[in-house]
Amino acid sequence: MGLKGKLIASMEMKCGEGLFFDIFHTSTDQVSNISPRNIIHFQIHEGEIVKPGSIVSWKYNEAGQEMYMKHLIEAVDPHKKLIKWKVIEGDLLELYNYCNFYNIL
Repeated sequence: MGLKGKLIASMEMKCGEGLFFDIFHTSTDQVSNISPRNIIHFQIHEGEIVKPGSIVSWKYNEAGQEMYMKHLIEAVDPHKKLIKWKVIEGDLLELYNYCNFYNIL
């Protein structure tokens, strides 16, 4: 028997919403250069950088450990500044049955 529910987190950032969206929409491959201690590697497996249906992976640092996440980009809406990711492989799925990320600004 398991628990059902949602885990929701938010964080404050010191930049404009347009800049944050642009980084993840048009310059996703540069995130590892912006934050090399946290994001180790970014790779496109299928599709383009941030287009619905694309599959990308990240290697990132979590509490000193290198972690891995592969996700499917489900939706992108530049007018609402929305990007929706669905985790399909990686360390997060060892902790959770499924995991979705929404970038809503």
